Amino acid sequence: MRTLRMLVAAGAAVVFAATAATGATAAPSPPPAPKPQITDAEVDAALKRLTGYVTDALRSTGVPGAAVAVVHDDKVVYLKGFGVRRTDAPGAIGPDTVFQIASLSKPVSSTVVAGTLKDPADWDRRTELPGFALKDPWVTGHVTAADLFSHRSGLPDHAGDLLEDLGYDQAYILDHLRLEPLSPFRASYAYTNFGLTAAAEAVARQHGTSWQKLADDTLFKPAGMTHTSTEFSAFIHAPDHAATHVKNPDGTWSPRYVRDPDAQAPAGGVSSTATDMARWLRLQLAGGTLDGKRIVPADTLATTHLPQILSQPPTPPLDHTGFYGLGWNVSYDDAGRLRLSHSGAFELGANTNVTMLPLEKLGIIVLTNGAPVGVADAIAQDFFDTAEHGKPTTEWLPLFAQLYAQALDTGRSATDYAHPPAGAKPARADSAYTGTYVSPYYGKLTVTANPGGGLTLSLGPKPMRFPLTHYDGDTFSYVTTGENAVGRTGVFFKDGTVRIEYLDATHLGTFTKQ
Repeated sequence: MRTLRMLVAAGAAVVFAATAATGATAAPSPPPAPKPQITDAEVDAALKRLTGYVTDALRSTGVPGAAVAVVHDDKVVYLKGFGVRRTDAPGAIGPDTVFQIASLSKPVSSTVVAGTLKDPADWDRRTELPGFALKDPWVTGHVTAADLFSHRSGLPDHAGDLLEDLGYDQAYILDHLRLEPLSPFRASYAYTNFGLTAAAEAVARQHGTSWQKLADDTLFKPAGMTHTSTEFSAFIHAPDHAATHVKNPDGTWSPRYVRDPDAQAPAGGVSSTATDMARWLRLQLAGGTLDGKRIVPADTLATTHLPQILSQPPTPPLDHTGFYGLGWNVSYDDAGRLRLSHSGAFELGANTNVTMLPLEKLGIIVLTNGAPVGVADAIAQDFFDTAEHGKPTTEWLPLFAQLYAQALDTGRSATDYAHPPAGAKPARADSAYTGTYVSPYYGKLTVTANPGGGLTLSLGPKPMRFPLTHYDGDTFSYVTTGENAVGRTGVFFKDGTVRIEYLDATHLGTFTKQ
């Protein structure tokens, strides 16, 4: 932020100097501020299209269900559930069905933090949390809530997520972030769930309470969000909750997995309903008030809506520069209007979206109970496209489906380990590989021989067992599991070490034999 202000100040100085040199008496007038452009009639037209579009999107993709809310001029003008909570049991989705909202938790959590602060400058207070440090001691001594909520701490993309997949708890994960290599502090963007989680937990600790209680006392209770929680137990025990679903090879959808995100609760652990999220959206669009009551200070909330770092250069298909604020994606459209948005996605079965134009006092919430195939994002984009242009300017669902498919392929091995090469070298005796190996980051790994032959690799605090398949020589593979699964990954034995391919993106995936 200091660099940005210096550039703005420098630009103003250049304009002043140029004006003085030409003898002009006044600086040029700034461009006019953007004005609202969407009429009530245009919102109504978009609302009329919404039900049919949601129904068609669910039908064409097979995603089991959704709940949608639209807020305009501080009123909930649309609130509706679609489809079923589970494909294997009766139960329709309604406005009060509880969904896991995944990374839509981030702007909710930034609202909680904003509600605890007395001054916007408090976002720049150093993050202090027992067990949390970064690899560079100087960065550890200076990293703030703003740095961590805007993903500019230097931590690698999704740092710590693979530890969560292996079953490690929040304390272990935060303690081991100190081993992650750092990119330039405050000059690089990398989306990091556990960095944000550390900042939120530090705020809760400063207030002598837990994150759940802080969220309850600061936001959920005052805003009347009666079915919203940051704890997985509240979601899974809610009688009216939408199970998460994934797509089967035959094209059907089923609730095959359960995603417990407690370790990263502030970043991805919130569960809520369309009704509750509409109340939160009203609060956002009203600058921190709800039903005439001040819940979050206007200035600390407004700070969450400011760009903190460049997150997306202008690239097709949207061609707009994207920034990240404090828990928000921040951009500006061709009319100069601020657009705030965030998506949430669990590969194990959830996809959500919030999009709003504060100047128009218009926003939409979309919650779905299927793995991300673009439905939530397409519904939100189609709604705003119709409100702004009278009709959609493109087919959003196939576009977002393609983007999610590309993201899903990221991290997959270039090697097809399911098909060994012709002339593959044989493995050595099982005893050459068995034993205990240790990584400072991932902990203990054991390789054991199966009674009937073959090897099993075990990882994690409550060891997860993965049968190894031989590929070539001292190279094996296993099928990854969890939220960040990437199919088969390579396992390489060499000189008393074992390296696991998909755990080694930041060179922390080598284990040494004990």
